[in-house]
Amino acid sequence: MVTIPPEFRDLLDRPITVSLATVMADGQPQVQPVWCSYDGRHVLVNTEKGRQKYRNLSRRKLATILAVEPGNDNRWLEIRGVVVAETEAGADAHIDQLARLYLGVDSYPYHAPGDVRVMFRIEPRRIATMGTTMPGLDLPD
Repeated sequence: MVTIPPEFRDLLDRPITVSLATVMADGQPQVQPVWCSYDGRHVLVNTEKGRQKYRNLSRRKLATILAVEPGNDNRWLEIRGVVVAETEAGADAHIDQLARLYLGVDSYPYHAPGDVRVMFRIEPRRIATMGTTMPGLDLPD
């Protein structure tokens, strides 16, 4: 396992929509914008059971996450990793936590009856970075 460089950790701690790349059954990459969080060891991605990214991550455990600094596309963090855990336990609470961060609401507003949320823990195996914070760009503490 590798760790996220501290100077790029903000790209996972702030509400930045990241690109998640997964692998389809035929080997074709699939990329979607997603919310994520970082627990200090794993990137956490949440989805509804049955969606394409769920099927891809469940069957082929490889994932790449690309977080790009808003307003500065020359500063980014790429994480290539592997799914080490998949769970429904805590997934509803996790999507609510993401909704608070990304939308400023107490609970995920798009829940539908019968939805089953799943949380994936992705362990970083390779990190690539580019750039630095732009002068004058205020980052939240």
